[in-house]
Amino acid sequence: MNRRKFLRGSIIAVAGAGLIAWPKRSVSVMAKGGPPRGNEEVTVIRFDDAGKKMGPAKVNKARKTEAEWRQQLTPLQFEVTRQQGTERAFTGEYAESHDKGLYRCICCDNALFSSDTKFESGSGWPSFWAPIAKENVRTSTDTSLGMTRDEVSCTECDAHLGHVFDDGPRPTGLRYCMNSASLKFLPRG
Repeated sequence: MNRRKFLRGSIIAVAGAGLIAWPKRSVSVMAKGGPPRGNEEVTVIRFDDAGKKMGPAKVNKARKTEAEWRQQLTPLQFEVTRQQGTERAFTGEYAESHDKGLYRCICCDNALFSSDTKFESGSGWPSFWAPIAKENVRTSTDTSLGMTRDEVSCTECDAHLGHVFDDGPRPTGLRYCMNSASLKFLPRG
């Protein structure tokens, strides 16, 4: 039995038993009263809805209050993107999707991934071997759950997307393991 089959079987068994509880980290980019002051500018690469590269753009980071994010997002989307939560394995809308198109941030509409780099990882989450543009995502160290991982966030709004691991396919060898709840899919054509 290879490692992926073992892990998938273990995740299914634990998830099926309802025993997975994902602790929330206290990290947050939301202001309690109003939006944070100051306009931090970042550069992202814009793409049209067909996935055609439009070029770089300097944009202000998307900042909203907790109440504004809660109004815009479903409870699961809010928990995942604004509170660094994780949806259960094999429950996300895009985990096993093979449709062609573009994946945008559910919070700010920033282009994040293309179906051209999506692959079947067997992990239970949508997996990609590269973002659509390295400028559109950022990584940081996540030490929650008693381990050290590389967290992936949206550059434009700081939404938590998932994690990146070094066990992916060529050409990058990376596996961007994303939460469906953090993504919005636009089919091609």
